[in-house]
Amino acid sequence: MARTALLDTVDEAVAGIEDGSTVLVGGFGLAGMPFDLIDALIRQGAKDLTIVSNNAGNGEVGLAALLKAGRVRKVVCSFPRQADSYVFDELYLAGRIELEVVPQGNLAERMRAAGAGIGAFYSPTAVGTPLAEGKEVRDFDGRPYLLELPIKGDYALVSADRADRLGNLVYRKTARNFGPVMAAAATTTIVQVSEVVATGELDPEAVVTPSIYVDRVVAAEARHYTVQGAR
Repeated sequence: MARTALLDTVDEAVAGIEDGSTVLVGGFGLAGMPFDLIDALIRQGAKDLTIVSNNAGNGEVGLAALLKAGRVRKVVCSFPRQADSYVFDELYLAGRIELEVVPQGNLAERMRAAGAGIGAFYSPTAVGTPLAEGKEVRDFDGRPYLLELPIKGDYALVSADRADRLGNLVYRKTARNFGPVMAAAATTTIVQVSEVVATGELDPEAVVTPSIYVDRVVAAEARHYTVQGAR
């Protein structure tokens, strides 16, 4: 098993992400968004990306900035539209970006399934809606369920609170959101943290994502954004 790489800059951390990659991006709105890694990805230049995230961006920062830079071919998310999603709205209405809507619980479970090596699972969510089109339906105890496939990422960009030098992660409150399932579902997991501490300093009982799922860690100053509605 390769050791987690502790890197000096976010640009080093995102080096090698290829055009056409599927990238899992943590965050619940702005909470837990890996802003510095996304900014580095914009500088890095990878394009034609498929982005999997809870939202489709806020204002013109973070994920919205990546969309505005024209680097994203498709978004897979639960909440594409909100008051400050005007970057995505304009791209979608112009036919310049694809969208796949996945109910939030299914989104999390499909990534968890990928990380756990589960080939598929059945869920009752979205039965009888347009989101069920083309999916296998089976009855269990008289209730219809849809067959859902795992969502795997080539890369995951995750924001955590702290890491130790082995790459074990702890998160801060709701910034935890999708980070753990994305870290497990990606081939290469890249994490920005506010601090890297000595091995043994993290309480093992508090570790949420073990180092086995983490490939690259970089310390980056935490930034907090507030976006006020639409333009």
